[in-house]
Amino acid sequence: MPSIFTKIIDREIPADIVFEDDTCLAFRDISPKAPTHILIIPKREIMSLDDLSDEDEQTVGRCVMVASKIAASEGLTDGYRLVANCGSDGGQEVPHLHFHLLGGRKMTWPPG
Repeated sequence: MPSIFTKIIDREIPADIVFEDDTCLAFRDISPKAPTHILIIPKREIMSLDDLSDEDEQTVGRCVMVASKIAASEGLTDGYRLVANCGSDGGQEVPHLHFHLLGGRKMTWPPG
């Protein structure tokens, strides 16, 4: 069964898309944890960080570059956080690799 992110990529579920190219898609989180909370996902289904292979290097690199560009376009000049949760203990809820771009407020440490 396809994940909710695959359904967003396939336009079966609507999303507030802020960026798209051949490699990745970025959209606003429907349950934001910061004033800016955008998810960046590879279009090719990769379950988690644990499932990466050498062939995924360009895809993941592209997602990180896109996150940086979105942060600039969103005006996150005072900083932001980029998070990738992995596995249930790591807080991953959707079985599709994704990066959370969080900003617009002071981040605390440690997270979670």
